[in-house]
Amino acid sequence: MKTALITGASSGIGKAIAAALLKEGMAVTGLCRSVGNLPPGVSPLPCDLRDSNEVENAFKKVPQLDVLVNAAGLAYLSRLSDGDPRHWEEMWQVNVHALSLCSHFALARFPKTGGHILNLGSMSGHRVPPSGGFYASTKFAVRAISEALRSELKESGNRTRVSSLSPGFVDTPLLDRYFAGRPAELQATRESIDMLTPEAIAKTALHILTSPPEVEINDVLIRSSTQSV
Repeated sequence: MKTALITGASSGIGKAIAAALLKEGMAVTGLCRSVGNLPPGVSPLPCDLRDSNEVENAFKKVPQLDVLVNAAGLAYLSRLSDGDPRHWEEMWQVNVHALSLCSHFALARFPKTGGHILNLGSMSGHRVPPSGGFYASTKFAVRAISEALRSELKESGNRTRVSSLSPGFVDTPLLDRYFAGRPAELQATRESIDMLTPEAIAKTALHILTSPPEVEINDVLIRSSTQSV
C-alpha cells in the first residue's frame, strides 16, 4: 500500500485530496494543526507549519513515504505598499518555507525508486492580479522551488517526480480569509464566477499522482471556465 502525507489536510483542497487518495487505496497522514477536522480514515500528525522544529520532528515520526502533497497555504489580501508585514511573514512561513522543509524531509523517506511531490500553487503564481500583493510573491516562489527541486533531482539521478498544481478561484475557507474585511468584493466575485470546488481540484491532483512512472506532469493550470483572468 502506498503512503501519502498531506499538509493542510483538515480543510479545503488538502482535505479533498486526502479523501480522494484514501479512496484510491493509499494510507494517508494529515499534517496540520486542526487534526480534529481531518477526513475519517486519515491518520493525524499535529504540527504547526510555522515552526521549523515542529516540522522536522513531525517527519521523524514518518518511517516511509511515497507521496507528499504540500497543500497547506495562507492568503491575506496584503499589499506591499500598505499591507501588514506580519501577514507577509506568516504567508512566507507557510506557503514557502514550510513547503520547502516538508519537501526536504520527505526526500529521505521516499523509496530508492523515487517518490512524488505535489505542490499546490496558484494562478497568482503565473500572473499578478490587481489584488495580488505579497500572496502572489509567495506563489511565484512555489513555482521556482518546484522547478529548482526538479532540476536538482534530475541532475543527481533521483527519480522522484515534482509537480505543481495552480488553481484559479476555488471556493474554500482560504478565500474567505483572503477577502476578510471586504465581504462585498467576495460576494461580487462569487456572483461573477462559477468557482471551482475542492473536489474538482482533487480529481486533477489524483490524475497527476497516478500518472505512469515514466510521466512527470510538472505544472497544471486550472481555473473555472467562467474566470476571465
